[in-house]
Amino acid sequence: MLKQPTPNVLHHRQQLPLQRWQIFPQKAELAQNLAEATNLSSTVSQLLINRGIATEEAAQIFLEPESLILPPPLEEFPDLAKSLNLLQNAIASQEKIIICGDYDADGMTSTALLLRSLRWLGAQVEYDIPSRMHEGYGINNRIIEDSHEKGIGLILTVDNGISAFEPIARAKELGLKVIVTDHHDLPQKLPPADAILNPKLIRESSPYRGVAGVGVAYIVAVSLAEHMGQAQSILAPMLELFTLGTIADLAPLTDVNRRWVKRGLQQLPKSKLSGIQALILMSGVQPGAGGESKTGNKGGSLTTHNSSSSHPKSLKPEDIGFRLGPRINAIGRIGDPQIVIELLTTDDMEIALSRAIQCEAINKQRQEMCEEIEKEAISIVEAEYVTSLQQNQVLVVVQPNWHHGVIGIVASRLVERYGVPVFIGTYEEALTNEPSASQKIRGSARGIPEFDVFEALEYCHDLLGKFGGHKAAGGFSLSAENLAALRSRLSEFANNCLELQHLKPLLKIDVQVNFNQINQELYQQLNVLEPCGINNPDPVFWTTDVQVVEQETVGKGRSHLKVTLAQTIDNHLYKIKAIAWRWRDYFPLPPRVDVAYKLRENQFNGNTTIELELLGVRLPTQSHLLFTSISPFLRTTFKYNQDHYTCGVYQNGSLNELRIKNSEGIFLVVSPGCNTGLLGANREKAMDVDLCQPQFDGLIQAAVQALEESGVGAGFTYRY
Repeated sequence: MLKQPTPNVLHHRQQLPLQRWQIFPQKAELAQNLAEATNLSSTVSQLLINRGIATEEAAQIFLEPESLILPPPLEEFPDLAKSLNLLQNAIASQEKIIICGDYDADGMTSTALLLRSLRWLGAQVEYDIPSRMHEGYGINNRIIEDSHEKGIGLILTVDNGISAFEPIARAKELGLKVIVTDHHDLPQKLPPADAILNPKLIRESSPYRGVAGVGVAYIVAVSLAEHMGQAQSILAPMLELFTLGTIADLAPLTDVNRRWVKRGLQQLPKSKLSGIQALILMSGVQPGAGGESKTGNKGGSLTTHNSSSSHPKSLKPEDIGFRLGPRINAIGRIGDPQIVIELLTTDDMEIALSRAIQCEAINKQRQEMCEEIEKEAISIVEAEYVTSLQQNQVLVVVQPNWHHGVIGIVASRLVERYGVPVFIGTYEEALTNEPSASQKIRGSARGIPEFDVFEALEYCHDLLGKFGGHKAAGGFSLSAENLAALRSRLSEFANNCLELQHLKPLLKIDVQVNFNQINQELYQQLNVLEPCGINNPDPVFWTTDVQVVEQETVGKGRSHLKVTLAQTIDNHLYKIKAIAWRWRDYFPLPPRVDVAYKLRENQFNGNTTIELELLGVRLPTQSHLLFTSISPFLRTTFKYNQDHYTCGVYQNGSLNELRIKNSEGIFLVVSPGCNTGLLGANREKAMDVDLCQPQFDGLIQAAVQALEESGVGAGFTYRY
């Protein structure tokens, strides 16, 4: 329905994803030179350049990570030698060791990795993971006191501890030895541990700099096994747990992570760990065909080259990131971490399957929780906050009775939807009445590239209880009485660092291709980039001015969008299928669009095809109307989005123009060759509107189709 005075006037407003596209500058000459040096296509060479790999030497290390010369970890981590001595002495004297882990995938895989390796080496070792709901992250005084009462002699933290000054100081008062292994940012004051292993403490250029908590645990486990002359037997299972935790924790897949993860992904499908086998079985992961790796890990050390198994199947990072990892993370979010520890440490397949079934059920429960909370959050935002988002530039949503373990996931989804930093919280205790000012709130935050979450929390430190995090994400707590002040302070911070153009999700795009270039050959060439992940993302392509041939909503709740796209090149029509996850709100798409996407392989009934995973869509940059031999004063009626319209071609001076009128007498006037039109009850008071907006484009398309179908539209063309 056309109305005045705003251009967002249709009764049913068609939406497109709120995005800003950042397309890498194309360096054709450099890409061609790199292609000749590496025997790759210029397209793949451009992808390497986009990832900061612009020389033949850098490309060689990236393409063959086993060619990276690794310094021994003992030379890189100052406290590693002391840690190994403490652990070896504890094993020799049968001193009790406790591992203090964390409840996320990194922390749980780290805990399982060190439990397995220390038990194999003969240690008396147990573990303790704090309660997410009741204790929060990291080693605490309860764990210290319990350990002392049990006669523990050595505490080994994994994926936590670097900020736990007070608990570790208490441990030292009680005479316990403490080794901290962590990868989080360094506090101003380090804890008084006997040894600290953290990649943030080593040189920035070290290939070990980007390891996650499980990476530090892996270095400790393998170094200790080598130190004790027993490395051969435990390398394979430790590498598998390292790979699982590294990808699930979104660690950068560069340097040593890229090397070890590439080995681990080849090894996982043939894992001898019962828990890994059960996870793969329950998740339905099917190892994809991959080229044989020329080098790998076959009983060697952290620093040597070794030939790998000739097993031709390999997992991909997305198999872990989207299938295995969430089943582990779900336990830490809403379940008991002991389930995952038992899953990853048992050698009994019956127990492993039982724990994997629990992971499956809890992950489904987590998915349902996320969907329910997300719907509630969107409803609240649309009712109370959406009109003020551009002014506040940050979204703060707090509701009672949401689960602490999943609100971080919902925060990420709200960032994707609204393009602003999101702080989402719930009350510490379940509420039966209205919340009071004395209630405590615990929350999670997610940012956008131009907004530093940790700096924002520090800016509000006097309003908060505990808080922590990094640039992209964080956690916090506060009294309910400070909620209004927190909203105001966060808005103040956001307005100091953000501009309006930042309030759209950023989509980084690598290179433009046409549909006739998309084939198995291109897809196979992309395998040289694997494993893809953080700091080495999946390639993102884009194609301009494609036709949306078919589209429908599919999946649970019909929340996904399945489309068929087409592009005409040299009078030949190229069609390709695409899927857009969670795009129900953007259905239907306009008839012609620019698209950004990843390539995906689809295997069905023995056939393999390349399809698109849509990440972005926008209207083509130019849109205009052409008249050829049509006569003026021809008109017809049509129905669009349940409203009735009349339309026709009228003469205005020497030119013809298309006029569309709704039942309230509001006109949309479109002139040939123009990207703007007039909207209003009369020409004198009409306002200029952008015809590329979806609501006007769809209406014009419907009018043109009505003229064509009425037989009066010969020579009348609407195109981009």
